[in-house]
Amino acid sequence: MQKIHTLIVDDEPGVRFFVEETLHRSGHDVTTAKSGNEALNLLRDTPFDLVVLDLKLGGKVDGIKVLEAIRWRWPETSVIIFTAHGSLESAMKAIDHGIEKYVQKPLSPNELREVVKEVLDARKKSRIKTNDEYHHILRKRPFEVDEGLHRVLMNDELLDLTPSEFKLITHLLRNSDRVISPEELVEVVRGYQPEDIIEARQVIKWYIHRLRQKVEQDSSHPEYILNVRGIGYRLKPDP
Repeated sequence: MQKIHTLIVDDEPGVRFFVEETLHRSGHDVTTAKSGNEALNLLRDTPFDLVVLDLKLGGKVDGIKVLEAIRWRWPETSVIIFTAHGSLESAMKAIDHGIEKYVQKPLSPNELREVVKEVLDARKKSRIKTNDEYHHILRKRPFEVDEGLHRVLMNDELLDLTPSEFKLITHLLRNSDRVISPEELVEVVRGYQPEDIIEARQVIKWYIHRLRQKVEQDSSHPEYILNVRGIGYRLKPDP
């Protein structure tokens, strides 16, 4: 069985020890970093399958800066944000960079293992799907998506999208003939089923907002990504 290479970044020694011991017993090859700077040094040359990252790190390099480095250097790495300072609002910057999970301390060992298993299972399914659909092109004016190259063009111009934004626009393009519910979109983008429609709406609206800022001339009056009140979202229908 291939070991899972995991990096734990947290400035609290007790938390690092807890996560390291829990995941080591689950078969992970674990590396730890006690600061953002230390994490950046490790990430410069070392790929990881999974990073468990504290959002609030002491020092000049916080969790968001570490996350940005991961997404730039190792975009296939799965990331779990693990913090005691959690709220939906404080997670928005992290969500923009396509994290797989956002959880609050404290967790029991079983809860941590369940979260990690969920994230890694979703990663495995995503890889299988990508291989099956290599270089499958989706086109709907003015968009063109190359799923193999993980690239989206709009009017022949390359869009700078996060992994989450790529998943969102690809799903909208695949299902351009229907309205898609917030619950379905959360499952596509975040890889889990929200507890209720209220949670789903709160989570997905931020992804929609960020994507609109990149594809709409005026994100407050969208032309392409449309809201169908009380139901969900869809792409602008063909004329």
